[in-house]
Amino acid sequence: MPFAGYCDRMNEVFRVPLDQDLSGFTAILWQHKIPHRVLEQGQEQLLLVPYNVNGEQIAQLYQMWQQGADLSGLRVQQTGQGGLQTVFKAWLTLALIAVSIIITLIVSLGDNIQMMGWFTIVEFSVQGNKVYYSDLLTSVAGGQIWRLFTPAFMHFNLPHIIFNLLWVWVVGRRIESYLGWPVLLGLFLFSALASNVAQFWVSGPMFGGMSGFVFALLGFAWLWDRLRPAQMIGMPPALMGFMMFWLVLGFTGALETLGLGSIANTAHLAGLIAGLVVVPVVRVFKR
Repeated sequence: MPFAGYCDRMNEVFRVPLDQDLSGFTAILWQHKIPHRVLEQGQEQLLLVPYNVNGEQIAQLYQMWQQGADLSGLRVQQTGQGGLQTVFKAWLTLALIAVSIIITLIVSLGDNIQMMGWFTIVEFSVQGNKVYYSDLLTSVAGGQIWRLFTPAFMHFNLPHIIFNLLWVWVVGRRIESYLGWPVLLGLFLFSALASNVAQFWVSGPMFGGMSGFVFALLGFAWLWDRLRPAQMIGMPPALMGFMMFWLVLGFTGALETLGLGSIANTAHLAGLIAGLVVVPVVRVFKR
């Protein structure tokens, strides 16, 4: 059954045997514009509703429907999910976006080399057409831990930052509102660390952007939905296919040929892997 709406969170209401006909009950839900989804899992079918729909009421209505009650005048409580509520539920997502904008402005989209030196993964200097930089382990041992994460906040052109922050908002706030800000924070720290170190290893310190984190978000959401179909974040599978195509295209060099600039392909791949790795860890704590 198609899902009406792109809901921020879905909760399981009940499970019934696969051979039990739910079409009559779901027709009533659609009639009253109650978003829901029926999902087959093994020999059972699950009824899911968005988090802002009162699942207990839906379960009670199902029992009443089974008993032949008249549900023509039903009313189901739905809480609002816009305005300040969305802001409060996605404060960390908004903070990451704000810090990205601020640091990108500070480095003037990469034109301010002196300020960039505070946010790159290691200190560097430019002499002629050569870039000299310090050792990563030496930098970390010297207490410059922030450098492991701050490259993610720098962006070097407007399409770069707009594209990245759009995905951070769309996917990041869904993960934050569903699984909580600690999960999103852990995902950011781990994916930023992995993607920044990996990219530094292959190209040196002259890189930046949220792309690694974006791929981590998409990878996390995609795998989570595959493993937790009853508690979906709501990642369209086709989107993951597009991002994989984009990842492969980056490694071919086609994107640079099209004038999109230097692409941090290693950071993208490392971020994607980091996002996939975090899923089983979160599942342990979310059982």
